[in-house]
Amino acid sequence: MSHFLRLAQPVPARPSRTGLFLACAALLAVTASANAQFSVPSPGTQVHDTSALHPPAGARVAIVEFADMECPACAHANPILVKAAATYKIPWVRHDFLIPNHIWSPTAAVNARWFDTKSKSLGEEYRNEVFANQSSIYNLDKLREFTENFAKNNKIALPFAMDPQGTIAAAIKADGEIGRRLGVTKTPTIFIVTSNSKGAPFIEIEQPDNQLYPAIDQALADTASPVKAAPAKKPVAKTSTTAKKTVAKTAPANTSATN
Repeated sequence: MSHFLRLAQPVPARPSRTGLFLACAALLAVTASANAQFSVPSPGTQVHDTSALHPPAGARVAIVEFADMECPACAHANPILVKAAATYKIPWVRHDFLIPNHIWSPTAAVNARWFDTKSKSLGEEYRNEVFANQSSIYNLDKLREFTENFAKNNKIALPFAMDPQGTIAAAIKADGEIGRRLGVTKTPTIFIVTSNSKGAPFIEIEQPDNQLYPAIDQALADTASPVKAAPAKKPVAKTSTTAKKTVAKTAPANTSATN
């Protein structure tokens, strides 16, 4: 009887290696799912210095961007920014923020600023064309070939050296320092900045494809001047015809004195 009772009691199963592996895998999957569900979103750029985050004088809203011309994400964002600046007619302040180990972007930045000296629109066009053709510019020789063709198409003679005194390179370095003081760590880093705003003084754009236009709309709304109501006109009292006749009858006659 006692033997029967011992046999009737549940006997714990021996854990197998396969069972342990499956259990661990399931636990890891659940943990990963929970982490994905409750993970803290990226905080974006930790801004330390806001001195660069303002529109140019006379503008309410502007785009401020830190970019590297060899950066694929910058190339993706560039046509979106071009269209937004043209659509809203707002300034676009472009800062060079060179990424270490990029082969040709320092030279491209110098080239763009040299074209700026010919005209600002020409420098902007060069930047936009570099981004549009980025995939075919994979070394300095290809960049030189591209730049020569760009200059030829615009009927501009290139100098033997773009920056013989190093002044353009110094300005590019200063741009990078502005970004580092601000807290920029990646490219592109894009902000919508405002002046005299009722809302946020600046908004970082992490996803230009779907965040840029709503952010600009909000910035324009926050900086719009309140519409002043026109002062109400005072009603003009009308004098009746009867009153005019009464006044005429009672008015004394104008007689001149005689000596």
